[in-house]
Amino acid sequence: MANVLLGSDHAGFFLKEIIKQELVQKGYEVIDVGCFTETSCDYPVFTADLCKQIQDGKAPKGVLVCGTGIGMSMAANRAKGIRAALCANEYQARMSRAHNDSNVLCLGSRVLGQDLALSILEVWLKTEFEAGRHMRRIDIIESF
Repeated sequence: MANVLLGSDHAGFFLKEIIKQELVQKGYEVIDVGCFTETSCDYPVFTADLCKQIQDGKAPKGVLVCGTGIGMSMAANRAKGIRAALCANEYQARMSRAHNDSNVLCLGSRVLGQDLALSILEVWLKTEFEAGRHMRRIDIIESF
C-alpha cells in the first residue's frame, strides 16, 4: 500500500497515535512527521513538513490532526498542490476525495470522537477521485 504522511500538534497527538495504529494495521506505511509528545508546539511547523513531503512525492496523501482541524487546514492550503479538507463527517470525506481530489485530511481531536474520526479516515482513504468535470475545477484551483 501507499505511504501516508501523518502529523499533529500537541492537541492532536493522542488521536494521531490512534490513527497511526489504524493505518499500520490496514497495511499502510506511515511516515510520522510529529509531533511526538503532548508538549505545547506550533502546528504550522508540522503542517509545512507534511505538505513539503507530499510535494516531494514521498507520499500521495497525508492526515493532519489538531484541536479543531481549522489551523492545520488553513496552513496546509497555503502550500502549492495541497488540497486539504477539514472533515467532520463521512459525507464530507467522501466528497472531498470524489469531487475535490483532496490529498490532505484534517481532523479536529477536540470536536470528533475517536470512532467517528476513524470512520472519516476510512471513507477518505477508500474514495477515489471521479475526475471528469471535477478535473476542470482542480485545474482552476491549481492555477491560483
